[in-house]
Amino acid sequence: MAEALVHVAGFRMDFGAVTVVRDLSFDVRAGETFGFLGSNGSGKTTTLRALLGIYRPTAGVLHVGGAEFSPERGVRLGYLPEERGLYKREPVLDVMTYFGRLKGMDRAAARSWSRGYLERVGLADKAAVRVDRLSSGQQQKVQLGVTIMRSPELLVLDEPTQGFDPVNRRLLLDLIDEQRRAGATVVMVTHQMKEVEQLCDRIVLLKDGVAAAYGTVAEVQEQYGSPALRVRYAGSLLPSPWYDVVARPAPPGAAAGEHVADLALRDGVDTAAVVRALVEQGVQVRAATPVRTSLEDVFLRVYGEVGSR
Repeated sequence: MAEALVHVAGFRMDFGAVTVVRDLSFDVRAGETFGFLGSNGSGKTTTLRALLGIYRPTAGVLHVGGAEFSPERGVRLGYLPEERGLYKREPVLDVMTYFGRLKGMDRAAARSWSRGYLERVGLADKAAVRVDRLSSGQQQKVQLGVTIMRSPELLVLDEPTQGFDPVNRRLLLDLIDEQRRAGATVVMVTHQMKEVEQLCDRIVLLKDGVAAAYGTVAEVQEQYGSPALRVRYAGSLLPSPWYDVVARPAPPGAAAGEHVADLALRDGVDTAAVVRALVEQGVQVRAATPVRTSLEDVFLRVYGEVGSR
């Protein structure tokens, strides 16, 4: 098992009489992609700021690379904050070059890297344009470029794809995944549950400053979901004490008379026994596949159907 690059234990954060985070503990292992989830106001950004030394914690241990984070030593960090920060009255290439110099690159290397990145994200023709004349999405692409310059060991990304259309969201996720495959550890704050299911190895889900769930994606899905079976069949499903029919998605390319149903299994019910029972009832079972509870449903169960997103 990989060592923990990020270690948080017993973290508490008070602002005056208000406790924003309490008794929070989790690890982020080196090389993994870690999802940091929760509704607005749940304590995510507060935790990240305390982890990076922006806030002084009321109590607890917050370590990056075995010690409190310091920009002058230890782990190379790429941080995309919730509030984006660029010098907006300067040309794009000059801004990126400046940040590259801050990260230890010489001027020529920083400009060369920046030009290559701008080409990659479709902004090559914007190199000489002032940042404030870009769209918000274009500015975010520049911000991400600044974040991943010089191959950081730890990427902390606060809502990296917020406001992007599907094409540009896919582009940014590909860039993030490239950093992960190159060895970076990624901590990602997002409300996009499908992105979490696709990218993250493990997650922590906060509610009111407390960890409501923590573990691998599969472990969290199992913690908050019931075992389910998706069956493709012909015939009629009869009421059963073994399962509840929770959804009937339309089957793509289904033959005439063919249906699909998701069955939520009762505690202790074996999937093979359910299939046998269906066959004995005269149902023509053509496929039966276990399905997991989506993280979207997990989120709703933790927060309630009308919880803040």
